[in-house]
Amino acid sequence: MNWDQIKGNWQQAKGEVKTRWGKLTDDDLAYIDGQRDRLVGKLQERYGITKEEAQRKVDAD
Repeated sequence: MNWDQIKGNWQQAKGEVKTRWGKLTDDDLAYIDGQRDRLVGKLQERYGITKEEAQRKVDAD
C-alpha cells in the first residue's frame, strides 16, 4: 500500500481496509485515520499477531 495515497484518500480506502481485515470495527477505522502505525497496532490487537507480522501484512498489500 502507498501510505501517502491512503492517508489522502482515507474515506475511500476504509472500505478496502475493512474488506481485507474484517475484524476491524468502524471505531477502529476512525481511530486509524489513514495512519500506518495505528493500523499495525490495531491488527496486532484484533488478530493477536506480533508487530513484525502486522507490519509485513500491511506492507504486502
